[in-house]
Amino acid sequence: MPSKYDTNPLDPDFPEKVKAAQTQVLDPSRAEPMSEGAATQHFGVRGSVTEEQTRRFEQPDVSAYQQPYDGAYIPAAYQPAQFAATDPKKRKVEKIGLPENIAVALPYLPWYLGLIAGLIFLFLLPRSESKVRFHAAQGLAAHVAILIVSSALGLVGNFTNVAHAGNMIFLSISTVLLIICAIKAWRGRPIHLESIEDMTNWLDEKINSEMFGHRSGGK
Repeated sequence: MPSKYDTNPLDPDFPEKVKAAQTQVLDPSRAEPMSEGAATQHFGVRGSVTEEQTRRFEQPDVSAYQQPYDGAYIPAAYQPAQFAATDPKKRKVEKIGLPENIAVALPYLPWYLGLIAGLIFLFLLPRSESKVRFHAAQGLAAHVAILIVSSALGLVGNFTNVAHAGNMIFLSISTVLLIICAIKAWRGRPIHLESIEDMTNWLDEKINSEMFGHRSGGK
């Protein structure tokens, strides 16, 4: 269809023809009737597609996906990292070279042997050996508490035989308790003597291997 923007300088009636063509398109009633006898063009009808004419594809193997999916997320099997177990009987304590299970048991030995071991461990061991230092401080605190009570009963025993007998019984019981604590510590059992907890914490905080370093540095 010609456009109104088209121009033809050789045809002076071209603008009127364009307007007439546009009016005919916009008003179907003005369209020219179809001439009689005009043949209708028929397009060929495609034949119906039969199953034989359809190309068959091989049935996919979906046997692995036949089970119904319930929507649950199933992550891949995860193997947690295994941390190396530290055997107290094999691990050597820093600076003293003793197995850990023996080092934690020595501060509970009776007859003041544990008192000496606890003092040595607190002076030598660094803060990194927290387990051994705790037992050293707790064993030392137990020995100090026994020494205080025994001294008090011995002082009273100078005036009465009852206090002297009580002191002997107290020393016997405390010796048995110390041996039990030493065995439990050697086996790796937890030991917490609540009655001397404050003294244990104080000894662990005040006595350490840095005491000599500060003194030598001050000089």
